[in-house]
Amino acid sequence: MSPFGENEIVTLALIKELARQCGFELAGAAPALPLEEAGYYRHWIAAGYAGEMGYLKDHRAGVRADPRKLLPSAKSVVCLGKLYNGPEPYSTHLDRNELAWISRYAWGDDYHDVLRRGLERLVEKLAEHAGPFDWKICVDTAPLLERGYARHAGLGWIGKNTCLINQDMGSWFFLGELLVSLEIEPASAPPDRCGSCTRCIDACPTAAIIPTGVEGGPAWAIDSRLCIAYFTIELRGTIPEDVRGKIGNHVFGCDICQDVCPWNTRTPVTSEPAFAPEHFAPDLEKLAQVSAEEFREIFRSSPVKRARYSGFLRNVAVAMGNQRAERFREPLEKMAQSPEPVVAEHARWALAQLESK
Repeated sequence: MSPFGENEIVTLALIKELARQCGFELAGAAPALPLEEAGYYRHWIAAGYAGEMGYLKDHRAGVRADPRKLLPSAKSVVCLGKLYNGPEPYSTHLDRNELAWISRYAWGDDYHDVLRRGLERLVEKLAEHAGPFDWKICVDTAPLLERGYARHAGLGWIGKNTCLINQDMGSWFFLGELLVSLEIEPASAPPDRCGSCTRCIDACPTAAIIPTGVEGGPAWAIDSRLCIAYFTIELRGTIPEDVRGKIGNHVFGCDICQDVCPWNTRTPVTSEPAFAPEHFAPDLEKLAQVSAEEFREIFRSSPVKRARYSGFLRNVAVAMGNQRAERFREPLEKMAQSPEPVVAEHARWALAQLESK
């Protein structure tokens, strides 16, 4: 029997303390009810902004509207934030053209595994206080509007770059959720503090942060079809020629809109050893020589494996072409002979950039 009465509410203070013990810097709770953000999400999908990411548009899209479709007995959504920022420089401060940029979130171990372990510990600790309850862990692969619930749970506001921003800790957070059948004292959404700042919009090389025109809804959204992270991670096949030159040295993801955000000026550094950087700014020429087996071994516990081997080499070829460095000619000529058509085509494009420098 739970020490709480059937209708008693677990306090927000308890949730925050237990979350801290489990390695989360941010914690809050929101009712497990549909959000108005579900309507904005449908508008985003209808506008085509999801690009070719079918998993955002299929039958799971409807599930996102109500967490009780994931856990019928859910009464609360416990939202957690885990810091992943490191002391290394931002991509906007990297000026060595022989190096590749891998998004900050993918430098260490796969965050899905790290967050899941922390959430499992939280379930155990919460059960010690509240007794048995129904629960479901979600770490961004579940169809849940996690940023919307995180906002309502008090973790931060949604910035113009669509990232969740916390006033004290910035935006370098992984989000995880715990759906529970417990009533938990809800938090309240903080005010939007982006103000008139447009640094993220101005800095985006591909102008992927666009006005929505949605009355009463978010003023800005990401058009994935223009986003460097989409091109280098999610897109299978050919990257449109008109954007290749804007991708720079990014081979997996993009951090520019967070790098330039004023709220990330003094972001604290994570103490999580699993996020220690193994893949910070690797050498482009070395990446071009990695075999399929080596790729699987090097990135076996990293989010980078999501790009797949051929997609990763495609990205490396584009990055080399954008640097227009003669030392990349030999590796690009080898890549141009690749049996993978997408790798060979992008390597030929890169070689053409060397000729046009």
